[in-house]
Parts: sequence; C-alpha cells; structure tokens
Amino acid sequence: MISPVVHFDIAGPNDLQLRQFYERCLGWTVDPQGPGYALVDTGTAPRGAIVDSEHPSVTIGIAVDSLDTRLAQVVANGGRVVMPATDNGWVTKAQITDPAGNLITLIQS
Repeated sequence: MISPVVHFDIAGPNDLQLRQFYERCLGWTVDPQGPGYALVDTGTAPRGAIVDSEHPSVTIGIAVDSLDTRLAQVVANGGRVVMPATDNGWVTKAQITDPAGNLITLIQS
C-alpha cells in the first residue's frame, strides 16, 4: 500500500509571525486552535499546522495502515522511532527519523 502525505507541520519560535507570513504570502487560511498551534488550509491537500517551537522545522505527516507494522519496518531498515504510537485526541501518530535523520510523523489511517 502506498502511504500518502496527508499533513505537515511548520514550526518556529514566533508562530504568530509564521501564521501571518503564510496567510499573506501564499494565501493559506490559518485557523488558531489555541496557544502555539494553528491549523492550515492550503486550498488543496495536504493540510497542515503552524506550531510554536524553539527550533524551526518542517515535518511531513504520512498516513499508514498499521503503525505497529510500519514502526517495525522503520527500525529494520535503518530508521529510528523517536516517539512511539501516541493518541493525541485527534489522531494516533508516531514520529520516526529516516536513516539521514529527517523527522517524519506517521499517522494511523
């Protein structure tokens, strides 16, 4: 099964500035959900979020059919699990790094 990119997070130390940047420069709709977190509608898929964080980063979210199976595959193929399967109230997700160290979120579909 192909696992599609379904979400992204853009993080940085000034989330208000980031929200304004993406609204003004790209026309994205930004919907604040509380301190440090806003949902982003790009007008097409995928949708994402702007997150307050000490360090800037962009993380993609990939839908998977089975988190347990995919996490085992990640470890077997040189990746690392940095956050085990976690239910955050909206979705169940895990975070991994690929062999190069890129952070990726896996989302249970």
